[in-house]
Amino acid sequence: CVSILPAPLWSSPRPRRLRRGRSLSPGGRAVPRSPLAALTLPSPSAGRGLKSHAYIHSVQFSHHVFLNLHTLKFYCLPDNYEIIDSSLEDITYVLKPTFTKQQIANLDKQAKLSRAYDGTTYLPGIVGLNNIKANDYANAVLQALSNVPPLRNYFLEEDNYKTIKRPPGDIMFLLVQRFGELMRKLWNPRNFKAHVSPHEMLQAVVLCSKKNFQITKQGDGVDFLSWFLNALHSALGGTKKKKKRGPPSPTRSPAEEKAQLLQNAEYQETMVESTFMYLTLDLPTAPLYKDEKEQLIIPQVPLFSILAKFNGVTEKEYKTYKENFLKRFQLTKLPPYLIFCIKRFTKNNFFVEKNPTIVNFPITNVDLREYLSEEVQAVHANTTYDLIANIVHDGKPSEGSYRIHVLHHGTGKWYELQDLQVTDILPQMITLSEAYIQIWKRREEDETNQQGA
Repeated sequence: CVSILPAPLWSSPRPRRLRRGRSLSPGGRAVPRSPLAALTLPSPSAGRGLKSHAYIHSVQFSHHVFLNLHTLKFYCLPDNYEIIDSSLEDITYVLKPTFTKQQIANLDKQAKLSRAYDGTTYLPGIVGLNNIKANDYANAVLQALSNVPPLRNYFLEEDNYKTIKRPPGDIMFLLVQRFGELMRKLWNPRNFKAHVSPHEMLQAVVLCSKKNFQITKQGDGVDFLSWFLNALHSALGGTKKKKKRGPPSPTRSPAEEKAQLLQNAEYQETMVESTFMYLTLDLPTAPLYKDEKEQLIIPQVPLFSILAKFNGVTEKEYKTYKENFLKRFQLTKLPPYLIFCIKRFTKNNFFVEKNPTIVNFPITNVDLREYLSEEVQAVHANTTYDLIANIVHDGKPSEGSYRIHVLHHGTGKWYELQDLQVTDILPQMITLSEAYIQIWKRREEDETNQQGA
């Protein structure tokens, strides 16, 4: 039984004898324990005193077992004594799961299904999230980040960040706490249900983003990903790195006209070295006309064609109010995890237009060595990446929905998650989707040897 109380307490009928999974009421009838806790309401009568709502509720409705959500202690009211029983540990573990270092190290090696309290089976980490109204864009990003092992391992262990000191009045650290709580619930092998509610996490997002990202209004996945990672980085004490300017880079174009222009001071090339959170991949312009069957053509483009933007040769024109200039990009370092954001949306003064081009990409063995300079190639022994998460946007720009494909490392299988729905999917079907955000993992030396064997 669940009651709305001013104190953070969970209530249940008074137990005569406690057993695992159920309690006996004063009348002797077996009553299953509810996995839910009571809601918290501000009131001066909060607590377990004679005038508290919890005390009055216990007398009126014969609900006598209460759980304090802060201390995780059980009390019997109106007698007001603490209940100590090992059979109640499953409730407190659901509210606050904990992981040892050994458990965290074995997460990617386990392929065992867990059984929820309601009898359904699930894989820890491959768990659905409630879509309260229009927060599927946030759900997809949170599920993608929860399957990045280093990020997941850091937040599964609360000791990693609970001692970080923040300035008085700083609310951004709430984002770190809520994300850690959500991460531990997603990977909890002893959940009561095979899905998790992200309500507290989303409330922190709305608060910390000053309502730029909301539960009731559809948002953009890339915008949310960029803001969320920056907010976590800042709340954890990260600093911003300044851009470094290097010596002018020589042109590689043989055009004589361009060579003459480069001799002028205003056309001199400069090289700027900067860090990046993700790589933006530009799609070719979608066709405006229909084919002979009066159907719109959905073009396809290989992943390596749009990756050519970073080969150090391809030039792209950028226009501002004051000037036009050309840019070339080249990678100087390959991180262990790489995020691709495929630019599907184009905004103008009137509307947002979506490019439906399908990107053909392999699931594994994407080698990025050709996008590095010769000096950098000598430093990087491993330049091959494998896909671990693929966020898809379906439908119109303003009315569409998000879903995600996730690789479960323990089983090696792919799963599709869309809010509460979790289904397995063939890897061949992933490439047919309108991919929007992708997370790739660099293959390490031992993994490369295993693939070769």
